[in-house]
Amino acid sequence: MESTHILEIAKNTFSIEIQELEKTKNNLDLSFVNAVEKIFHTQGKLVVVGIGKSAHIANKIVATLNSTGTPSQFLHASEAIHGDLGLLAKEDVVLCISNSGNSPEIATVAPILKNYASCLIGMTGNPKSKLAEASDIVISSAISQEACPNQLAPTSSTTVQIALGDAIAVCLMELRNFKPENFAKFHPGGSLGKNLTARVQQFISELKPEVSKEANIREVIISISASKHGITVVTEDKNIIGVITDGDLRRMLMNREDVSKVTAQEIMSSHPKSIEKTALAKEAMQILKNNNIGQLVVTENGKYIGIIDLHTLLDEGII
Repeated sequence: MESTHILEIAKNTFSIEIQELEKTKNNLDLSFVNAVEKIFHTQGKLVVVGIGKSAHIANKIVATLNSTGTPSQFLHASEAIHGDLGLLAKEDVVLCISNSGNSPEIATVAPILKNYASCLIGMTGNPKSKLAEASDIVISSAISQEACPNQLAPTSSTTVQIALGDAIAVCLMELRNFKPENFAKFHPGGSLGKNLTARVQQFISELKPEVSKEANIREVIISISASKHGITVVTEDKNIIGVITDGDLRRMLMNREDVSKVTAQEIMSSHPKSIEKTALAKEAMQILKNNNIGQLVVTENGKYIGIIDLHTLLDEGII
């Protein structure tokens, strides 16, 4: 098979699924609104039920909802009738997902789910199915065609299901006024969590390079070399008055033949960029990027306490 033909098949798959998503978007009605409001107002949790490919979609929806402020739990349709119904409480809302709505497990468990929970929401492509009949609210996931050339493998149908799940999650986020700081509570680990929660003070260098304004070039070079960050801070009475980088040193050496009497104050850059230790690390990264610099002076109540380095932040996943 030629590469052009493979690309044609892939693009056609996208086209079919996009068309089905557009149809679903245009067919959204008050049933979707009622489902979102029922989930939002529940005093319990949302239990998402599925089997087969729909079970995978259900798990993804549960993960998205849990991370965005809606307590949710997955329940496998076939396991529900073998003991797992015990996780349901009367105040819970159930979202049951099935394209056909008539698989034996779904047909058996749907009426039971309705009796065990406060509301049963059916997400199905068949409005006359057993699931639809048992549901208090029906969200249509009907499609005209699967992207599968044999019309067998769930493709368009699962894409529509996952998009509907995302739409529910986003609506609930808006209703809850869910902000980045709320999101951070559920994502404390990894790069995402660090970018939302990590503070500058977590990444301050153990070394605190510092010289007085009267320091000579030898003292400046020793301080910069010891810092391992190519920078030292010039202070007077514990106040920051400037910084000197290895770049400042090179430029000075290129412009002066006699450096024996040069002091730190003569070659320092005044008014250096700084940040308070309690600021978010991502704010420090933004200052570094915007000013095309590699280090930032860290302060506590305006007083110098250390250095934060671009490469340290990058290594920690701060972007």
